[in-house]
Amino acid sequence: MEFVSGYRDEFLDFAALLFGWFRKFVAERGAVGASLEGRWRQLEAQIRRLPQDPALWVLHVLPNRSVGISLGQGAEPGLGPGLGAARLLGDELPLHLQDLSPYVSFVSLEDGEEGEEEGEEDEVRENGEEEGAGTEKVEPQEDGEPATTSRESPQEAKPPGEPEEAEQEACGEDGCRDYKVEDEMGPEKRKERRSETAPLHLSCLLLVTDEHGTILGIDLLVDGVQGNAGRGSGTENLAPRAYVLLCHSMACPMGSGDPRKPRQLTVGDAQLHRELENLVPRLGVKLAKTPMRTWGPRPGFTFASLRARTCHVCHRHSFEVKLSPCPQCSAVLYCGEICLRADWRRCPDDVSHRFWCPRLAAFMERAGELATLPFTYTAEVTSETFNREAFLASRGLTRGYWTHLSMLIPGPGTPRHPRGSTPSLGLLLSGDPYQLLQGDGPALMPPVPSDPPKALFGSWQDYYTWRGLSLDSPMAVLLTYPLTVYYVITHLVPQSFPELNIQNKQSLKIHVVEAGKEFDLVMVFWELLVLLPHVALELQFVGDALPPENDQQHFTLQRDGPEVSVRPNSGVSARLNSGTKEKGGRRDLQIKVSARPYHLLQGPKPDLVIGFNSGFGLKDTWLSSLPRLQSLRVPAFFTESSEYACVMDDQTMAVATGGGTSPPQPNPFRSPFRLRAADNCMPWYCNAFIFHLIYKPAWRPTPRPQPPAPTPVAPPAPAHRRRREKKAGRGVRRRR
Repeated sequence: MEFVSGYRDEFLDFAALLFGWFRKFVAERGAVGASLEGRWRQLEAQIRRLPQDPALWVLHVLPNRSVGISLGQGAEPGLGPGLGAARLLGDELPLHLQDLSPYVSFVSLEDGEEGEEEGEEDEVRENGEEEGAGTEKVEPQEDGEPATTSRESPQEAKPPGEPEEAEQEACGEDGCRDYKVEDEMGPEKRKERRSETAPLHLSCLLLVTDEHGTILGIDLLVDGVQGNAGRGSGTENLAPRAYVLLCHSMACPMGSGDPRKPRQLTVGDAQLHRELENLVPRLGVKLAKTPMRTWGPRPGFTFASLRARTCHVCHRHSFEVKLSPCPQCSAVLYCGEICLRADWRRCPDDVSHRFWCPRLAAFMERAGELATLPFTYTAEVTSETFNREAFLASRGLTRGYWTHLSMLIPGPGTPRHPRGSTPSLGLLLSGDPYQLLQGDGPALMPPVPSDPPKALFGSWQDYYTWRGLSLDSPMAVLLTYPLTVYYVITHLVPQSFPELNIQNKQSLKIHVVEAGKEFDLVMVFWELLVLLPHVALELQFVGDALPPENDQQHFTLQRDGPEVSVRPNSGVSARLNSGTKEKGGRRDLQIKVSARPYHLLQGPKPDLVIGFNSGFGLKDTWLSSLPRLQSLRVPAFFTESSEYACVMDDQTMAVATGGGTSPPQPNPFRSPFRLRAADNCMPWYCNAFIFHLIYKPAWRPTPRPQPPAPTPVAPPAPAHRRRREKKAGRGVRRRR
């Protein structure tokens, strides 16, 4: 698939944005020679002429004491070659954080044990826990440098005088080979220490944001290996580096908007604030009288959704080049005529933009239809510039299942729901399946209605009215999964497969294929028992993305009695007390887990197969799972986040089985949150469209024409009669 919006972990896009800006920053700052001082003087003059941003800008100093960076197999010393910058910056786009685990991981510098979590997310979690220590001294930042090098004192700090050693520290994050140069300068043992067992130490992070949380610039200070950590000075050498970062953030802001300078700047470190008092006014910027004493996750602060886009061909960001959509379809972003022409003439023809342009134009025409939802916040959440983190933070939705929808990380002491443990087992003890759906305010889910629904729901409006939810409630973002299953059972299967008579069945066995995020939100499927009170449901989550430790687990949720028990080799059996009990009702939900591809699953045939945002073209296992479904010939329904993905799924189904898919139709229970799209302007929503598989007719041998029936002959005479005839004939011949 050409577009992976909605399928790729958003944190990878965020990391690619940070590293892309950081690489550009290091390249421009790394110019050396006699013209360096004049270049920065010229940049200062340009910044003084920039328009003022009314927002307050903040320079954060975020120390890191406990996390090191460990390079995986095949990694060379230094962050650049081992990290595989191409995998972060667009040459081979990974889809999930675990795809980076062979190349980079994070370890604890306190005990030397590798953490369980993978990828860049661990770094942000640790930085988030240290953000409140803005007034403390940062860790040393020159441990990895040779002992003979030195940096300017604070009194002599000036932008053009920043030494080359500082450039080398940061350049390691961008793929430079400065650590190899350092190895040549040091003894041979230093090379051995920079191995997989000697993690690099990212001692400090300089971050420039505005008061709304938009990230404008970043600088990374790398110490080197763990063994060198702990030596050197604190923040006294940060002034030249911080000043250069501020200049570049104003001339080329990372987040969004044109070049601008802040009306006022505040610094999160007292010593650095004093050192910048004589430098910042040279830019025409007012420095706050006192430093920012503390900084941490405040109710009104959030990292805004970055609106930096990328070119679809060269993947350069909007802070590097000016992007514009295709003049015909307005769906794909390009940096200029060169990339547009290259995409237009791609081979083979069916992957070129010339082939897709009219189709994408038709997809864009449905943006208004997809944004037609009854909620009071519809206009905000369906906008191209939707700030999801700010929306969730303003409503106190920063814990529980809501953390799966945001890049916001809970602060220290906040209970977390780790992925991979038995889903919500602790909450089963309390008998509240909706606890992980709550925010910091009042309860979001009202009590379960005593009477079952009298009519089938076909829209969010009808469901919210019966459930007693306000149209201002964002619960639709999480309930899109069980409501989609409900819509398939009650509407789509009876329409497409009336011979199954699925509505009259007392029990249903449903397979959720290639599950991942859906299993993390498993308790939201409890709502199916509220909507289908007299049906015993069995949901089996299948997929190799599921945690291996949950493989073959089985637990049952029932609504008759507050009893919980754990049985060995059978998973968890839990009974939830909802306060109401229906006579004669079979209110139980069985959950099974199989952490394997679907074509390797063994067991009885299901009644229904469902997949959410499947992306057939993004995973090779579908080429084996689709033929497996073809052999089972069960009703299989799938959702996708855009019409483009539905077309790609149809092509994959044709290649894998010779079959196809039904025409996609909008899902009335789609998520109202518009998904981020970096290189295009198409509307993407979770579970936006639904289709079902059309299997290739089963092969039957062609009947051959029957040969003509043989002509009937008289039955042979009895043997004793023939003997008499023969004897008579002999006698006659004798007489003659």
